[in-house]
Amino acid sequence: MDNQGQVTENNANQSDVQLNGEISQKIEYLTTLQTAIADKHDLKAYELLDTTRFGKLIKKTRTSTRPTGLEKLVDDLHPELSHYLSHHLIDYLGKTYPFFYYDEYKLGEFQIYFGNWWNRRQFGTLDVLNIAFKFDEDEFDKLKTGFELETENKRYNSSRIEEISASNTDLQKLIDDQTNRDQRKEQLRAQLKENGQKSTLPWDSGKVKDERQVIIDQLSTLADEDEAALDANNTIKENDEQILALSKEDTIINYEMQSIKKTFEDFSRFNQRNQSLYTDYLNSLVGEARVNADD
Repeated sequence: MDNQGQVTENNANQSDVQLNGEISQKIEYLTTLQTAIADKHDLKAYELLDTTRFGKLIKKTRTSTRPTGLEKLVDDLHPELSHYLSHHLIDYLGKTYPFFYYDEYKLGEFQIYFGNWWNRRQFGTLDVLNIAFKFDEDEFDKLKTGFELETENKRYNSSRIEEISASNTDLQKLIDDQTNRDQRKEQLRAQLKENGQKSTLPWDSGKVKDERQVIIDQLSTLADEDEAALDANNTIKENDEQILALSKEDTIINYEMQSIKKTFEDFSRFNQRNQSLYTDYLNSLVGEARVNADD
């Protein structure tokens, strides 16, 4: 065999070794994950699903763990893995966030509901594999604003309710002033008639014309107010319904705020805990593993 043939054979052997090594690595990864699930070793499962993040935040390794890409082997199993890992995680969350409730609306996908009271809000979703809340931005901002306004002795919808209430007061005044408007219109019509009967000198005609226009403008304003008054009762009813809806929303937000205070004391601690949920939960599993090992 010439030298070129020897080199080719050596390269082929190295390629075979590398291929077998990569296959063995993938088999080992899947076998280890399978064993972790069979043994209900959620901590190990989470490590295998994101080795880099786990090493940095849980193992506290100084050197960064290089991504192997092995996690992609189970990309198509994420719904099933999420469903499996949710059991212990939701048990933990039930103690840490007793006001959150979860609905698995699709395999491995969970909606979060705030509270168990009537008309509770759908507050976002739970990402089981990444151990993270994904809150609805609008609902979260309402809660955050509610805490900010509380320092001013206000509720989330206080300003809006005040605006609508002021509008109702003005509309009711329009209705109540109907008699006064009718009397004023009679007076203005009499003045208009009198104005039309005036015999004026040429140099006074402009003044009389201006007076007539002022009277007509006042009558037009009163007519507009009459028209507004006709719709006022319906508008007041619609406004009252809107105030009721806003008040109910304030009640729900207040329930949520009280729940957070009871568990976390304030919004800031609640938010901080959300940010550290991944490490908090997995460290709790580390603690459980140590207790079980001691037993």
